[in-house]
Amino acid sequence: MHELVWLLLPVAALGGWIAARRGKGGPNGSHTFPGTEYIRGLDYLLNAQPDKAIDVFVRMLEVTADTFETHLALGNLFRRRGEVDRAIRVHRNLVARDSLSDEQRSDALLALGRDYQRAGLLDRAEELYSELLQRKDHVAHVLPLLLDIYQQEKDWNSAIRTASGMEQVNHRPASRVIAQFLCEMAEDARGRGETEKARTLLGQAIDRHNGCGRASLLLGDIEREAGQYEAALLAYSRVDAQDRELLPEVLVSLYACHRELGTVDRMIEYLRECIPRYNGIAPVILLADILTEQNRLNEACEFLALHLTRHPSIRGLEKFVDLRLAGCHAERNESLLMLKNLADRLQKGKPAYLCRECGFAGKTLYWQCPGCKCWDTVRAIRGVEGD
Repeated sequence: MHELVWLLLPVAALGGWIAARRGKGGPNGSHTFPGTEYIRGLDYLLNAQPDKAIDVFVRMLEVTADTFETHLALGNLFRRRGEVDRAIRVHRNLVARDSLSDEQRSDALLALGRDYQRAGLLDRAEELYSELLQRKDHVAHVLPLLLDIYQQEKDWNSAIRTASGMEQVNHRPASRVIAQFLCEMAEDARGRGETEKARTLLGQAIDRHNGCGRASLLLGDIEREAGQYEAALLAYSRVDAQDRELLPEVLVSLYACHRELGTVDRMIEYLRECIPRYNGIAPVILLADILTEQNRLNEACEFLALHLTRHPSIRGLEKFVDLRLAGCHAERNESLLMLKNLADRLQKGKPAYLCRECGFAGKTLYWQCPGCKCWDTVRAIRGVEGD
């Protein structure tokens, strides 16, 4: 409340000045009473009724070339403070004035659209933004705001059109984000059982952005579900070339396809080839698991131990302890169990993924960061405590 009082005092002072100017009269230029409206506004303000005070002062403060910016700034300040209803009230008062110039009306429409969007009234905001686009005003500001609305509404076709428009206006490539929108559409189609449509959309995503590993990952999943394991392998293998940081997300699926085809030796060869060029523990752990399944436990332990001496990893240590527990005598288990418990505690509660843009951390791979809303920026954490 105290902050709001200080916020409204300049408006009250300006309103008082205007009221006083209006009250000048008589041949000697003597001042008359500044006006009951001004006094009423101050009374509301001092009696903790800021909403009524705002109405009074906004009413007193005529919208002119001199006061337009004051109205606009006051509403914007309310919005930034989270007082969206007050912002809407101020900016709607501006839009209703017939005396505005075309430029002022556009400024007021943009501000009111932002208010509506902040309040979650997306349809009203979209209507105002569309009007601005028709007027070709504030296009560079409106397109990102519209894009945000379409993403919230999951209207991916409109999002693609808007992103393409932004590409033309800002001269910045939008292929990466458009590919993500196409992937979203493909996932929707897949969920409805429209497999061929999903395949087509994923192909379009790769055409838009050749480095879209998500599209290849999804395409591999579709082919694998259809029993087309060679086609799935082709799609999964492409992920490594498109975005190596997505390799941990595809390894288990790759292995599943090789098992179905009876070509596990090809998988082992692939893992031995990619481990030196991938600075992470995921392919190492998978190779150790495969060797263990083939009753090559000692080889798996030696291989994992050698890797850990060069690239320490808590996840790797945990796997090594599991392998040792599987092969040791019961009387020697106590110390290994203690070591496993330590590794578990070090891992407990630790995030597995990190956004490269805002630093958002979590245990799940999000294609759109929940923190900054950027697309395709969340990846597995690397290092001793990560992958």
